[in-house]
Amino acid sequence: MDMEKVERKEVEVEVEVDDDGRVRTGTVWTATTHAITAVIGSGVLALPWSVAQMGWILGPVALIGCAYITYYTAVLLSDCYRTPDPVHGKRNHTYMDAVRSCLGPRNVVVCGLAQYAILWGTMVGYTITTATSIMAVARTDCHHYRGHDAACVPSGTMYMVAFGLVEVVLSQFPSLEKLTIISVVAAVMSCTYSFVGLFLSAAKLASNHGARGTLLGVKIGAAAGVSASTKTWHALQALGNIAFAYTYSMLLIEIQDTVKSPPSENVTMKRASFYGIGVTTIFYVSLGCIGYAAFGNAAPGNVLTGFDEPFWLVDVANVAVVIHLVGAYQVFAQPIFACYEKWLGARWPDSAFFHHEYAVRLPLLGGGRTVRFTMCKLVLRTAFVAATTLVSLMLPFFNAVLGLLGAIAFWPLTVYFPVTMYIAQAKVAPGSRKWVALQALNVGALVVSLLAAVGSVADMVQRLGHVTIFQTQL
Repeated sequence: MDMEKVERKEVEVEVEVDDDGRVRTGTVWTATTHAITAVIGSGVLALPWSVAQMGWILGPVALIGCAYITYYTAVLLSDCYRTPDPVHGKRNHTYMDAVRSCLGPRNVVVCGLAQYAILWGTMVGYTITTATSIMAVARTDCHHYRGHDAACVPSGTMYMVAFGLVEVVLSQFPSLEKLTIISVVAAVMSCTYSFVGLFLSAAKLASNHGARGTLLGVKIGAAAGVSASTKTWHALQALGNIAFAYTYSMLLIEIQDTVKSPPSENVTMKRASFYGIGVTTIFYVSLGCIGYAAFGNAAPGNVLTGFDEPFWLVDVANVAVVIHLVGAYQVFAQPIFACYEKWLGARWPDSAFFHHEYAVRLPLLGGGRTVRFTMCKLVLRTAFVAATTLVSLMLPFFNAVLGLLGAIAFWPLTVYFPVTMYIAQAKVAPGSRKWVALQALNVGALVVSLLAAVGSVADMVQRLGHVTIFQTQL
């Protein structure tokens, strides 16, 4: 009997239930890997092009400035996970829950539209980017074995479908906490292709015996082939790309909701944001600036496409991009799944489709594990991923649309709502120095988003004349 009591006590110590009845196991390191996976995307490979559009003065300033703004607003948002007290208040499980608690229900609709539009838009962009990376591997190998003059034009349709099938399987994971291993692998892969791009750029820079580029970036004129209007649109789009590349505020609350305490969740999340954004900034500034120094104003849209040799190393980088996006796709998808499943479950509380759990034993897995699922998750998540893949196939130019979504979402999700929620929760006095500074940040971010949106729309208009549905090419 005494032994049974000891064993029961040990179990009680190991499993700590939080104040809302859930068991959380996340730490600063799991939160950091989720943050890195969410922040560092394939967009890092376009940073040399972005710096090239802005030049040696504005390019590095934009990279560092956006990093600081992202970290600062992440710190503000971390204190809004619990309300009204950041340590002992009621939990907000999602970004929209935090907006509802701090600002009231009127702001929830706008917030939800912006948040889930950009999450879904990113999923579409990742589908297209994955196909592009696989096509890059096929083209690089073709050029290596058949010569650089060979006609190597792979199609990305089959690769998009294959990627969609993989994501259908991964979408059956029950929650974001179960994706820790995937996020760790994805974070390692993001570091891999960033390092490879950085190494190849540094090697090219060394072979050039000097840095290239100009103070104001791409030059205007007939010789350069760039008009004043194109230069303006590209510079604004580059600003939006850099700003959006750092954003992960729409996922911060969901990530924080996986963290255990003590220490308090806001303390852990601030540390995770510091580490995650710190690693991101090192990669972004290094690759953006060294890549620009290597290629100059002729920097390619994807820095990896500027190299053919060593072909195996370029292949490794592109494969790492694919592996990373497989994991990052789910980090962006899981909050969408959780949102509509929660709403549908509450709408039909007695429906077996939403609530009855099925168990399937898979003997091939270690120990004969049992997989549990509901028909809602099996059917609706599969349909959602399939629809996302279909849109990606129909709109191969969606990166331009994604740039517009990023430009629009940067201000409300990264700056406006975190700042406004913090002002409401911390009761910052109107007219005080802190209030004025926060409102100035709000206005500045709004201007950046509007300018970036104009540049993205202009780029979309130019691309619309060269679109082929269901055909993706490099």
